[in-house]
Amino acid sequence: MSIITRFKDIMSSNINALLDRAENPEKMIDQYLRNLNKDLGKVKSETASVMAEEQRSKRELDECQAEVEKMERYALKALEAGNEGDARKFLEKKGQLTAKLSELQSAYQLASSNSQQMKQMHDKLIADIGELESRKNMLKAKWSVAKTQERINKLGASTASSGNSISAFERMEDKVNRALDEANAMAELNAGPKDDLEDLTAKYDSASIDVENELNALKEKLKNNG
Repeated sequence: MSIITRFKDIMSSNINALLDRAENPEKMIDQYLRNLNKDLGKVKSETASVMAEEQRSKRELDECQAEVEKMERYALKALEAGNEGDARKFLEKKGQLTAKLSELQSAYQLASSNSQQMKQMHDKLIADIGELESRKNMLKAKWSVAKTQERINKLGASTASSGNSISAFERMEDKVNRALDEANAMAELNAGPKDDLEDLTAKYDSASIDVENELNALKEKLKNNG
């Protein structure tokens, strides 16, 4: 049956393998659940049809078996009544029904096999959906954590780049400071040697002026007192 061929892959599907191949597991989970529920609706409908076919085949088989047994009973009754011709007719009918019974048994075995496969597919889908539903939030949470870690790693790389920029800035600052120190040293050299004797005489000149001023002040004080 086409429906059995259609869902063979469902029986061998592996959720983890599907998620491993997905670029975005979070979206894949939702999509896979939608697909499974859609397939489940089809499988339920087809399973009901196949099960009905199995029941119909079983009913026909049982009815034919009952007819075979019935013809045999009538043949015995005919013989008991001494009607061998009637018994032969009943046995001929039994032979026809026996041939039909063999065909009905084959049809029932096929219908039963198809029904069993559909039931397995149905149960597998129910189990897969239940498993994904129970793991969905956990998988989505893990995916969110993974994406957050990825952003942190990118920020960490940016921070490392900023560190390189700061180091470069500090090197430039050292270079500027060295240039300033060299400029100050050159300015001091260009100013020429200092005249220490001139500074020394200025010191004593200043002291002499101070003494004279103080002496004049004392004289003025004596004059006022006298």
